[in-house]
Amino acid sequence: MGKIGVLVVDDSAFMRKLISDFLNQEEGIEVVGTARNGQDAIKKVQLLKPDVVTMDIEMPVMNGLEALQVIMEQFPRPVIMLSSATKESAKNTIKSLQYGAVDFIAKPSGAISMDLHKIKAEIIEKVTLAKFANVRKLSNEVNREKNPVEKLECSKIDLKKDKSPGFSDNIHQNKKIVCIGTSTGGPRALQQVLTKLPAPIDAPIFIVQHMPPGFTKSLAKRLNSVSMITVKEAENNELAQNGVAYIAPGGFHLKIEKSGTSLKINIDQSAVRNGHRPSVDVLFESISELQGYLKIAVIMTGMGADGTEGLKSLKLTGTVKAISESEQTAIVFGMPKSAINTQLIDRVEDVEDIGDTIMKYVRNPLY
Repeated sequence: MGKIGVLVVDDSAFMRKLISDFLNQEEGIEVVGTARNGQDAIKKVQLLKPDVVTMDIEMPVMNGLEALQVIMEQFPRPVIMLSSATKESAKNTIKSLQYGAVDFIAKPSGAISMDLHKIKAEIIEKVTLAKFANVRKLSNEVNREKNPVEKLECSKIDLKKDKSPGFSDNIHQNKKIVCIGTSTGGPRALQQVLTKLPAPIDAPIFIVQHMPPGFTKSLAKRLNSVSMITVKEAENNELAQNGVAYIAPGGFHLKIEKSGTSLKINIDQSAVRNGHRPSVDVLFESISELQGYLKIAVIMTGMGADGTEGLKSLKLTGTVKAISESEQTAIVFGMPKSAINTQLIDRVEDVEDIGDTIMKYVRNPLY
C-alpha cells in the first residue's frame, strides 16, 4: 500500500509548515501539497487528488466550511477540520461535521498554536484512520440534506403532553433507558437517529460522543434545534427526565445512578478509560448497575472498541436490547464491529433505521 497523500490547508504559513513536518515524519504519510485558503484548497484537491485533507476552519477569501461543502459535493474525500475551542469555532466545527467532515482536531491554543506538538500524535492517528473512512456514504448524505424538510415550529413542552398515535405507556411494566455510544462520524449519525424519535418517548436517553471539552454544548444545541425531543449537555446532579437526550460533556465521564424513584446524572473526571473521557464503557457499566429497567443500548460509528466491555456488563445484569450500526452506513466500522463480534447484539441496522428500532423496543420489549 502506498503512502497516504495529504493536502494541508491553513492561512498561516507557520501552521502549514508545522503540520506538514509532523505528517512527513510519519513513514506512511506524504504531504502532497499545501493551500492557504478555501479557494486554493479546492484547486489543489482537483489537481493533486489527495487521499486526505486537513483544513483550518477560519481562513480569508473562502473559509473552511465553504470549501468543505464544495469538496464534498465535487471531489468527496476524507476531510479533517482543525478548530480552536472558542464558542463560535465550536459551533462551526459542529457544522463542518454535518457538512461531511470525517473528524476534527482541536488546536490547543487558538488559531496560531505554538504548542501544536501536543496534538502531533492525534493529527497522525486521525489522518491515518481517515484514509479508510466511508466517505462515499458521507457525501451521499450531504447531498440528500441540501433541501431538508422544513421543521414544524412548535413547543417541545406541548408535544410531550400529547401521545403519539398508538403509543402506550403500559405495554410493559419495566421503566426504560436508552443509552448510545458513538465516536468518529457520530454527530451526523446522532442527527439521523434523534430526529426519528417522537415526543413523547417513555425513556431518558444518555449519549456518549467522543469529543474534547468545549464542543459538546454546541453539538447538543444543534441536535436540539432539529429534533422533536429535547437534547442538552448533561449537568452534574440533575435528575433525568423521559423524552430528554443527555450528551456527556467533553472531557467528563457520564454516569447514571438511582436517586429515590428517579435517575440522577453524575459527571466526573475520573480516570480516562482506554484513551477516552467520556467513555461509552463507563456509561454502560453505570447503567448495568440499575435494576428494574429495560435497557436499550446502541453502538454506532467510531474507531476502536469503546462500548464493547460495557455492553457485556449490561447483558450480564439485566434485560437489554442491543442495536449496532451496520457496516454499510458506519463512517468507521470499528466500534460497531467490535460490538457485533461479541454476539450480544440483537439487531444490526442501517443508521437511518436505528431510531425506529429504538422506538419499537421502547413500545414493545418483545419486538
